[in-house]
Amino acid sequence: MSEKKKQIKQAIALEYNTENDAPVVTASGKGALAERIIEKAKEANVPVHKDDKLAGTLSRLEIGDMIPPELYEVVAEILIFVDSMDKIRSKLGK
Repeated sequence: MSEKKKQIKQAIALEYNTENDAPVVTASGKGALAERIIEKAKEANVPVHKDDKLAGTLSRLEIGDMIPPELYEVVAEILIFVDSMDKIRSKLGK
């Protein structure tokens, strides 16, 4: 019987503004630090998107790094998700 390998939680925070060519990594952590990043995001009403594979890839970047072009499409999908969540929140008055 194979035992499932316990995966350590990872969290990566991205920020995008029009001054940059691509989103920038603003926070990155594993384990307890990842839990804290997620907690802070929720406290600030920042939508959280779970994608373990993408988090693993982004965790190789340094804070302040722009995401590489090969990740633009997948990160764009997340930004669309975040934008739609913001629109829903504004309609609900939150």
